[in-house]
Amino acid sequence: MGAVVSCIEGLCHAIGACLMAIVNGIASILQGIVGAVAAFFDILISCLTCGRGGGGRRRGGTTSRV
Repeated sequence: MGAVVSCIEGLCHAIGACLMAIVNGIASILQGIVGAVAAFFDILISCLTCGRGGGGRRRGGTTSRV
């Protein structure tokens, strides 16, 4: 009787592991899609603003003209 219970328990563990692998795969695919969309919009915004994210302000030291 103990062998039957052990077999059923192993079967339940295998099914649970399979379902978790499917869920993790779907989550990884969705994460990749969201990351790709975010990268696309980052490139698009960078292109539209000519690579300047600060509204045209220059960073760095000041230069004096004489």
